[in-house]
Amino acid sequence: MFNDIGPLELLTLVVLAVLVFGPDKLPKVIQDVTRTIRKIREFSDSAKRDIREELGPEFKDFDFEDLNPKTFIRKQLDNDELGLKEIRNGFDLKKEMAEVTEAVQSADEASSGSGAAAASSGSAPAKIDMQKRPEKPAADDHPPYDADAT
Repeated sequence: MFNDIGPLELLTLVVLAVLVFGPDKLPKVIQDVTRTIRKIREFSDSAKRDIREELGPEFKDFDFEDLNPKTFIRKQLDNDELGLKEIRNGFDLKKEMAEVTEAVQSADEASSGSGAAAASSGSAPAKIDMQKRPEKPAADDHPPYDADAT
């Protein structure tokens, strides 16, 4: 339960407890806290026992840690009844992204090459550069007034 508390943190908690409760009341507080923790554990164990009894004998080996989504997924991936390891190993995200990027870049180059030829012939509209930012209007330049819109 307290595996991640280091010695310095534990010492700090003890000194803080002595300062807050005082050396006279500290043993009584420690007893109350341990009694409360013990009761909580007993309540939790009895609730688990009741749930197992209600589920029946087919869930005798049921582990409550399986209800944690991470544990459930990890257990299913290790079980591999569905062949998920093959799917996971056969899918390389970096390779797929590189292929998509390459296809998009080649399509852009092809359309820009044909767009330049079409623009010189005058048959196709000019290509809009999406990388270029639009120019901001001047401060004294107001949008046109539309009397019908008001």
